[in-house]
Amino acid sequence: MPDIGNRIPKILVVDDERGARMALEVPLRLSGYDVAAASGGRAAIAMGQEKRFDVVLTDIFMPDVQGIEVVREFRRLNPDARIIALTAQGSLEIAMQAIEAGAFDFIAKPFDVEDVLEVVRRAIAQPEAAAAAAPEPDLSSSGLIGHSPWMVRAYKLTAHAARTQTTVLIEGESGTGKELIARAIHRYSARSQQPFIAINCSAIPETLLESELFGYTKGSFTGATADRAGLFESADGGTLFLDELGTTSSSFQASLLRVLQEKEVRRVGSSVARKVDVRIIGATNLNLEELAGRGEFRSDLFYRLSVLCIPLPPLRERGGEEIALLAHHFLKKYASEAGPRIRIGEDVIALLARYPWPGNVRELENTIEHAVAVCNDGLITLNDLPRRIVERTPLAAPAAPRPAVGLIDDRPTLTELERRYVRFILSETDGNKSRAAEILDIDRRTIYRYLEPNASEAADSPKTSGAPSSGGQPLNEE
Repeated sequence: MPDIGNRIPKILVVDDERGARMALEVPLRLSGYDVAAASGGRAAIAMGQEKRFDVVLTDIFMPDVQGIEVVREFRRLNPDARIIALTAQGSLEIAMQAIEAGAFDFIAKPFDVEDVLEVVRRAIAQPEAAAAAAPEPDLSSSGLIGHSPWMVRAYKLTAHAARTQTTVLIEGESGTGKELIARAIHRYSARSQQPFIAINCSAIPETLLESELFGYTKGSFTGATADRAGLFESADGGTLFLDELGTTSSSFQASLLRVLQEKEVRRVGSSVARKVDVRIIGATNLNLEELAGRGEFRSDLFYRLSVLCIPLPPLRERGGEEIALLAHHFLKKYASEAGPRIRIGEDVIALLARYPWPGNVRELENTIEHAVAVCNDGLITLNDLPRRIVERTPLAAPAAPRPAVGLIDDRPTLTELERRYVRFILSETDGNKSRAAEILDIDRRTIYRYLEPNASEAADSPKTSGAPSSGGQPLNEE
């Protein structure tokens, strides 16, 4: 049974959709929490004025009072409460608003119940110190599009990174948006008014990389006719983004490690150290941890860089819905330059969703720009796409069978939803009711009641006689 001290944690679920509330209420109650629910932001705030809650799970977009306002009000009314924001419309701006308002965590819908329960357990185990929310940043467009769970996690980590001064490592294939993340971290940070300098380490010859970054003195090498400051000094007070770090030499890695440790640089040819205040954001399309394990990248530098890692998913793993979202985003961008309104055919969207996108978001943007440029009649067709896109796209798979009704798809009663959840846990434990009872933190006899043929009544009225029935569910006594 979860507890805080000697009492059961109190949790408030806030959502204007009944099904969404129930999807959280039932597993939370079955996990042993004291759960209350509110059908909107205004009702939640009123409840917060009357009693204290340990955890608040609130939807962001509600018709009366938005979830961000709920977060702010609970930080004022109940500053020790851990607030978890949920939304089906994830974006970096929303994540920044939630984190800046004082949210403990940020979860995308649709969510996995076990993931939510884990966040709740973590929130209770790691109570936050009461603190006033920081001033909100200027939430201009970040250029980051998508609300898949992968991207919501990236937004959340970006929002946390922006509030700190720690070193960040962004991992992802070429074209996934690593520089956009780096620029967003800088834009929303306390360094936003200072320089942001980006450099692709693989694009500069190894012999010039150190002099470019650290500077050099007159006469230190052929062609050095005067002293010159490097990019570290130019970025003083701001942020330096180093892309493709996995391609650098061990010599450069040693120099970079020294800068991170000592906060100072030495120009090539000079013995004088110069203090610099620069935040480093690194990026790589290689697995630095694997390279370090093979001795191909300094492990001490990897650990210094990866204090906070932000993995970016390849576009092929973000799903067809997100590819369509990005395609329309880029269409709006380039069609406005072309003049008349241009649309994309549904068959084109379907093909784009099947293409593997080795060049990721950058390749998709270039594809839409090409299609807009060659489109003649206001409708982008398959003939307007680059031939390689059409030729390398696999044929559409046969239509998948309609998915079975899930826990809440048919709007069951709360009692019926509880019964289904108990059956779900039993299926996960191969019918072992002792294990299921342990997971649900309920008595085994309660499981029998949920499995009665007329479970609607049995769940509310305990049996006083007669052998319990399994309702067709094979059970193990152990």
